[in-house]
Amino acid sequence: MSENHTRGEMHGCIVCGKLYELYVVYDASGKFIDCKVMSAGGRRVPNAHRALVACERHSEKEIEAAVARVYGKQKEEDE
Repeated sequence: MSENHTRGEMHGCIVCGKLYELYVVYDASGKFIDCKVMSAGGRRVPNAHRALVACERHSEKEIEAAVARVYGKQKEEDE
């Protein structure tokens, strides 16, 4: 039976860099599974491969542009 591991991590907003505390879940091999934003004012940015966070005040377009700038065009999770 594989065991998941949860760690507290600090991540910056993908748009402006403001820091937020996240609880991030990894599987036994270290692959990212999910995360939860613990700091007020932050929200999780859906991504299949890494923990991402953004300020609640940023628009979806700002977030999408920042993700594209940093990581390139994202593939759909089903691909």
